[in-house]
Amino acid sequence: MKRGLLVLSTIMIFSLPSNAQVLSSAYDLTLNALLSHSVPEISVVQAKKLKDVLWLDAREENEFMVSHIANAKFVGYDQFNIEALQSQPQDQKVIVYCSVGYRSEKIAEKLIQAGYKDVSNLYGGIFDWVNQGNPVVDKEGKATENIHAYNKTWGVWLTRGNKVYDPKK
Repeated sequence: MKRGLLVLSTIMIFSLPSNAQVLSSAYDLTLNALLSHSVPEISVVQAKKLKDVLWLDAREENEFMVSHIANAKFVGYDQFNIEALQSQPQDQKVIVYCSVGYRSEKIAEKLIQAGYKDVSNLYGGIFDWVNQGNPVVDKEGKATENIHAYNKTWGVWLTRGNKVYDPKK
């Protein structure tokens, strides 16, 4: 079912007039089909207003090295290890993100199961963060326009920045 809705929403983006509102509607349709909404979600606008947040990047290391939200801690997805967060207080505000929100939702579920009390999934992920004009940094902490777009299918949702698919090329 989710895959069918994902395919439908991808077709929609290519068949409808090209403007931000249509893209946003198709993106929301895709996210609503993809995510189980099993953890609290936070919008980019809401997240930007918060102070003293632990940002966790649930993408893979090659994605993180291209760019990430400033001060985010890499935790990964495939090799996620909750023990890497032992020094973090379990009552600290945590926002987990990935490209669009699927992987970060799964990591947020694990954090909540481990006893973290204030965990949110960044709705729309780093793609929505960048699409709304927010900055990202590279592995040296310098501002960059490069964004790992995961793959060409998912990259259609990234409307700003320079799409990177394989940083080695």
